[in-house]
Amino acid sequence: MPRQVALERVRNIGIMAHIDAGKTTTTERILYFTGRLHRTGEVHDGNAKMDYLPIEQERGITVSSAATTCRWNDHTINIIDTPGHVDFTMEVERSLRVLDGAIAVFCAKGGVEPQSETVWRQADRYKVPRIAYVNKMDITGADFQHVISMMQTRLGAHPVPVQLPVGSEADFTGIIDVIAQKYYHYLDLVGSQMVVEAVPVSLQPEVQRMYDQIVEAAADFNEDIMMKAVEGEAISPEELKEAIRAATLEARIVPVFCGSSFRQKGVTQLLDGVVDYLPSPADVEKTVGFDPDDPEVIHTCYFADDQPLAALAFKIVADPHGRLAYVRIYSGSIKAGSYIYNSAKKRKERVNRVIKMHADEREDVDEVFTGDICVLLGLKDTFTGDTLCDEKHKLILETMNFPEPVINQSIEPKSKADTEKLISSLQRISEDDPTFRYYVNSETGQTLIAGMGELHLEIIADRLKREFSVQADIGKPQVAYR
Repeated sequence: MPRQVALERVRNIGIMAHIDAGKTTTTERILYFTGRLHRTGEVHDGNAKMDYLPIEQERGITVSSAATTCRWNDHTINIIDTPGHVDFTMEVERSLRVLDGAIAVFCAKGGVEPQSETVWRQADRYKVPRIAYVNKMDITGADFQHVISMMQTRLGAHPVPVQLPVGSEADFTGIIDVIAQKYYHYLDLVGSQMVVEAVPVSLQPEVQRMYDQIVEAAADFNEDIMMKAVEGEAISPEELKEAIRAATLEARIVPVFCGSSFRQKGVTQLLDGVVDYLPSPADVEKTVGFDPDDPEVIHTCYFADDQPLAALAFKIVADPHGRLAYVRIYSGSIKAGSYIYNSAKKRKERVNRVIKMHADEREDVDEVFTGDICVLLGLKDTFTGDTLCDEKHKLILETMNFPEPVINQSIEPKSKADTEKLISSLQRISEDDPTFRYYVNSETGQTLIAGMGELHLEIIADRLKREFSVQADIGKPQVAYR
């Protein structure tokens, strides 16, 4: 089966932010405007498509990253919606490891919040280019310029606003595209009616000031833009966008967008920004791995379908129908029914099925290619961080670093039947979650579980009950006094 979309037209992006900044709502609106959903779901109503786990629907928070795919302007966009709570920072870590770009969402009122700083540092670690989206411009206390200032001071970033919000709070009526000099004027509260107008005369001085800042930022990284700016020549929007894109791919600047996802304002322009400024796998060009038999030998892996297979399993999910291995393909392709080599375990694995995920919906495909994010069924010995490759061209890709657990609690089964199932269930959960541990305290005889916080362990207990039918009580660990 031939590739359906050119590699240059693929975007692998993540949505990352502090809790309650609007990541899942933004993803829902993206899916709606790209035609993937025919009606929008709301997090607070428990019917958001990307929050498909019962735990997420009840609590109104994301606890597990969810993957989906949509199309926009002849581009394929693979999206991973990540949790914002610090207890689930591992989900952000493994998602950023395999993504080419990211959208950092900031609340227009809260700005740069603690978890915003954490996910920003994670993106820095993996050198992930990103654009920023200032959400909730319609809420009381929204301040676009203050968020820009916080990005500079707290994140040490170089934000370059490419949009100007018209009004804020209840008076947020539209968005000005500074580069194209267009005013997207929303005529109603819910953003269903929009007209494109010329920039209002009263805002032209502010728009010109912002345009000059964009040119100045682009000129720092592009000599042609610098020469044209010095000589007073006209700079086309396409030239300016290309210069901003080049600087964004090097993580030198961060284009900033704005809107209100809940009110459906600014989301289509954000999608244009994803296509215009975030990288395709072709922009990354290559990655490197080392030889499993000799770590001193480095292998270069080029992003192309005709190259030997190199893929990374970045997430394992214990599913009632079999283990789901989420995989990012860096080169080559994988066919359903084929054999691949796990270089970490030094074993061959058979791929029974290849699936494209849309949250909890599954679409079987015959083959996946370079740049794709997919799910493989049938891999029995593959775990998070394992490299999948061609047996004749073995390599191991850089894996992920997960934090050690910070809290312990005791867990006690309620019945003898639960006792027999408890350890095997905890084993399956630990395969899914690298930041979760369980062990028996030799001095007290208690079974202890360890995780990233009380909410994390609370979710584990909830999963035991729902997914594995194990009833257990969580309490404080006993201390062996001497």
